[in-house]
Amino acid sequence: QVQLVESGGGLVQPGGSLRLSCAASGRIFSILHMAWYRQAPGKQRELVAGISSGGSTNYADAVQGRFTISRDNAKNTVTVYLQMNSLKPEDTAVYYCKVVVIASNYWGQGTQVTVSS
Repeated sequence: QVQLVESGGGLVQPGGSLRLSCAASGRIFSILHMAWYRQAPGKQRELVAGISSGGSTNYADAVQGRFTISRDNAKNTVTVYLQMNSLKPEDTAVYYCKVVVIASNYWGQGTQVTVSS
């Protein structure tokens, strides 16, 4: 089992920044991949960014150059971050972290990001 706790969402003006965090605990040695997804009202959940156990990253075209995914490996916790800069109203969504382990996936509870003036 892997437990996930997300934090860092909120309300920000266009052009502003936020940093999301997702702390994973439990069977963290089995983590293969970590990612951030988002789901806006009336839309399907979509991949925002991902990072492999080796540190390779990938980004959706819509966030390339504005968002940065990173991870921090501690003794009992692995934390994945999403630094979001130059935020736009269309970035408004609930953001979810996802952790992939052998034969299973785990999702965070979601954190709301609202970009509005």
